Amino acid sequence: MERKNAWEAYDEAGLARVDAFARAYCDYLDHGKTERECVSTSVEAAQARGFADLDVLVREGGALKAGDRVYVNWMNKCFLLFVVGSHPLEEGMNILGAHIDSPRLDVKQNPLYEAGGLAYLDTHYYGGIKKYQWLAMPLALHGVIVRKDGTKVRVALGEADGDPVFCISDLLPHLGKDQMSKTAAGVIEGDRLDLIVGSRPLSGEEKEPVKAAVLGLLRQTYGVEEEDFLSAELEIVPAGRAREMGFDRSMILAYGHDDRVCAYPSMAAVLDYEGTPDYTLCCVLTDKEEIGSVGATGMGAMFFENAVSELYGLVKPYSELGVRRMLQNSRMLSSDVSAAFDPNFEEVFEKKNTAFLGRGVCFNKYTGSRGKSGSSDANPEYIAQLRRIMDDAQVAYQTSELGRVDAGGGGTIAYLCAKYGMNVIDSGVPVLSMHAPWEVVSKADLYEAYKGYCAFLRGAGPVDR
Repeated sequence: MERKNAWEAYDEAGLARVDAFARAYCDYLDHGKTERECVSTSVEAAQARGFADLDVLVREGGALKAGDRVYVNWMNKCFLLFVVGSHPLEEGMNILGAHIDSPRLDVKQNPLYEAGGLAYLDTHYYGGIKKYQWLAMPLALHGVIVRKDGTKVRVALGEADGDPVFCISDLLPHLGKDQMSKTAAGVIEGDRLDLIVGSRPLSGEEKEPVKAAVLGLLRQTYGVEEEDFLSAELEIVPAGRAREMGFDRSMILAYGHDDRVCAYPSMAAVLDYEGTPDYTLCCVLTDKEEIGSVGATGMGAMFFENAVSELYGLVKPYSELGVRRMLQNSRMLSSDVSAAFDPNFEEVFEKKNTAFLGRGVCFNKYTGSRGKSGSSDANPEYIAQLRRIMDDAQVAYQTSELGRVDAGGGGTIAYLCAKYGMNVIDSGVPVLSMHAPWEVVSKADLYEAYKGYCAFLRGAGPVDR
C-alpha cells in the first residue's frame, strides 16, 4: 500500500498555496522559539480573528452561544482556542492538540561564572538531545527575567542583524584522541554544555573581571542584577531563521519543527474555520511534552479540563457529569511529528510502516516503545472515519510507526487525553533529524497536515463504540 508523493497532485495554484502556507509557518517559527513566544504570537493571531479571552468572559459573567470564538492563555505557556458548535456540548468536541516546547538548553538559576578568562552561563539540557550536536554552533538566548517587583524583562538576543551570538566550545581534533574514542553519548557531558558569553575584562576590576563586565552589560542593557537570574527563564536555542532547503526549495530547515510544525497548522485550522461548526472545535497547544507532560503547564495537569469546564459553564448551567460526557465523547488528533524515513539510517526503520517526506500527513495508530509501552492505541472504528474524511477531502496521508519494533520508540500527549475515554490518534508531519538543533520537514507534508486538520474539524463526529 505505497502512498503517492503529494507533490504530484499540485497544479500551479496548489503550489502557490503550499509556498504561501510555508512562508506563514516560517514566520511563526521565527517569532516563536520558546513556548512564551509561541503563546504571545498565537494570542495576537486569535485577537486579530475576533476570538475573545475566555478568562475575561468568566470574570465578567458573560455567556457563550453557538458560533462564538474564545481563547485561553494559560501561564503564558499553553494556548487554547474554542469555537462553540451548534450541537449539544455533551456530544463532544473535535480537538487538535499539539505541543510547543522543543528540546533545548536551559540556563540555571545561579548560572554566571568566570573560568580561564571567559564568562559562562551554566546550563541544564531540556528534553531528549544528542549533546554533541550543540557544540561549536551559533546559539541565541531567549526568555524572560522577572525582577522582585514583578516587572518583566524580555530577552531575545542572537536573532536580529547585528546581534551577538553565543556558543559552546568543542575540543580540537588534534587533542581529541580520548574524546573520539568515546561513544556518542559520552563525547560531551551535560555539565560541560556551558555557554560562552564574554571574554573582555572590566578595566580596574581584579576579582572575576570578565564576569563583572558581563554583569555591567546586563545592568546597562536590561536593568537587571545577578540575583535576578533566580527568577529568570532563559532558553538557549539555535540562532537563525527558518530556511527553505534544497535546490527545489521543497523542504524547510529550522529549529523547533517538533512540534511547532503540527502546532501551527492545528491553530491555523481553527482560526480559519468559517461559520458555526456542528460540534465544538478546540485547539490545545501545550507545554512540557518533551519531559513527560508534567507540571502545571503539561498535558498531565488540569488546565485543559478546567478550561473546558469554564467553557461549558458559559454555554449552559454547569454540570460535572455534562463536562465528563463532553470529554468522553470528543474526537482528537494528537498532532505530533513522526520520524521520516532516512536512507542514511534505514536499518532502524521498517519501510512498509514508516513515514516518508512528501507523502502527506502521517497517522500513527500507536506510539510507545517496543511492546507499545506508554502508548495510546487508536480504535479501528475511529481510523475508518478518519480514512473517509481524508479521502473525501483529497488529503494526502500515510500511516507509520516510530521505527523498527525493538529499535526504540517514543510517546506523545495522546494517552493523557485518552484517559477521558475520547477517541485519539497521533497525526502529524514526518521529520528528518528529529530533536537535532536543525530539523527538516517537507512543505507538502506541512500543507497536507493543514488540509487534513481542516477536514477533521469539518467532518469528524460520533464514533461507533
